[in-house]
Amino acid sequence: MKYAEKERRSLYIIGWLLPGIAAVCLLLSKVPGVDLGRLALPCIFHSVTGLYCPGCGGTRALRLLLHGDILQSLYYHPLVLYGAVLYGWFMVSNSVEYLSRGKYKIGMRYRKWYVTTGLILLILNFLIKNGAMLIWHYPMIE
Repeated sequence: MKYAEKERRSLYIIGWLLPGIAAVCLLLSKVPGVDLGRLALPCIFHSVTGLYCPGCGGTRALRLLLHGDILQSLYYHPLVLYGAVLYGWFMVSNSVEYLSRGKYKIGMRYRKWYVTTGLILLILNFLIKNGAMLIWHYPMIE
């Protein structure tokens, strides 16, 4: 098996573990007295510079996306929605390929532009949020 195929299969297995981990976290969050929010550390970048870090808004965006509020999720951090779409297509397309035993070769393969697009979204998010705060004194996340 080629290295790229082994890597894709490993990512596929990890992709199936993620919903399980998410389910455990969800169950833990419903247990009285358990506050998963206490595990989150304050953002060092924001504490030191006063600026939003490139990942600021990601947790809120994920929470909003899981509640079905796609536009608000996109507002808080577009990379979350982009990642969710890539994850969904990767899992569906590779499931079809593996279940058909390779008859339908539609499994998503790695492309450099996936990463490039993600980096562009990350940088634009950083620049727009901090630009709005510094130029117009408009906080994007509160």
